[in-house]
Amino acid sequence: MNNELIAILNYMEKERGIERETLVEAVEFALQSALRKASPQEHGLRIVIDRKSCDIKAFAIATVVDHPTVARDEIVLEDARKINPKVQPGDVVEREVTTANLGRIAAQTAKQAIAQRIRQAERDLIFDEYKDRTGDIVSGAVRQFARGDIVIDLGRAEALIPARERVPTEEYQVGDRVRAYVVSVQNNANGPAIVLSRSHPDFVRRLFELEVSEIGDGIVSIKGIAREPGYRTKIAVTSTDEKVDPVGACVGMRGMRVKNIVRELSGEKIDIVRWSPDIKTYVINALAPAKLSKIEIKEAGESRMISVIADPEQLSLAIGKRGQNVRLTAKLVGWKIDIHKDDSAISFEEKVAHAISELAAIKGITKDMAQRLVAAGFLSVEGILAAEPRDLSEMLDIEISEARRLYDAIVATQPDIQD
Repeated sequence: MNNELIAILNYMEKERGIERETLVEAVEFALQSALRKASPQEHGLRIVIDRKSCDIKAFAIATVVDHPTVARDEIVLEDARKINPKVQPGDVVEREVTTANLGRIAAQTAKQAIAQRIRQAERDLIFDEYKDRTGDIVSGAVRQFARGDIVIDLGRAEALIPARERVPTEEYQVGDRVRAYVVSVQNNANGPAIVLSRSHPDFVRRLFELEVSEIGDGIVSIKGIAREPGYRTKIAVTSTDEKVDPVGACVGMRGMRVKNIVRELSGEKIDIVRWSPDIKTYVINALAPAKLSKIEIKEAGESRMISVIADPEQLSLAIGKRGQNVRLTAKLVGWKIDIHKDDSAISFEEKVAHAISELAAIKGITKDMAQRLVAAGFLSVEGILAAEPRDLSEMLDIEISEARRLYDAIVATQPDIQD
């Protein structure tokens, strides 16, 4: 048993990186528990393993007496004083005992105890290794899939990318290499639970910190990130050095820095925005390349809104595909954003079409009648109400009764007039 135990301890210490003392203590504890069950007559049974030879000795507590009886927990004074010369009758000493089952139990228990301790020690080592790595980026291989979650093999540890932390546009195969952001590390009963994410906004932040040396040096700082994973990210940056362009530093020579990050994000688009303490300038930078006509700040209590007016040809660019550009800008700056088209820049054809649509929406007015009203110069409800039914009859070339019905339909939309 000694040679086998020595070999196991040496292997585990060298290959698994677990301290020898930790393993020996685990075997001692396991043997002690097993022998106490096997030899209940021995009181205070304790196991000691020699650290060099791995010899196993058992010790039990005995009461010092003048006249021994058949009790196993007693020891005569003469023998007790060989252990401790100062003992007196009634004292308690610890003596070495021979346990018949020691060899058999040791053989059965040692391997089990070592295996159990190895698992616990490895869990502790993994937790110690990763507990301070929250916020870091780690790399591993896809091991398996579990109900939408991805199990990642990090080498000595396993991690999980939950379905909620995945990027919807990304697909993986078993064996694929994956980099991800460490969201949390917890030490559970079943071992360390390492949760990773590829959709977290701070994943993009860490990628920029690793790729852009100026950020690591503290010259360029990231002021905000808004992300729709797999589609688009807006990141606001600023510089503490007037000579360093924060946007240019993040883009890199020939765009290589941002290209590397885009490649890591599987083609996700990245807008690098110059941050500004002036909210209007910040919004203009964030909505670029759209050109804005006017910006108004509407702040009342906790409600903060920015009203943006854009030229008609710039409106769709400012809003973005499915509203993505304005939505991300609102997240980035922390204000609600309302974008409108500049009515002063609307063409005559657009005004005519809008007027026809407005009039045709009134109950009792057909689209054909709405077109005739606009053609006659009536572009609004107010213009019609300013006329008389007789005027409508003459200008539209319709019967007076039809003109009155048309006029009444318009009046019905105006509560103040009805009252």
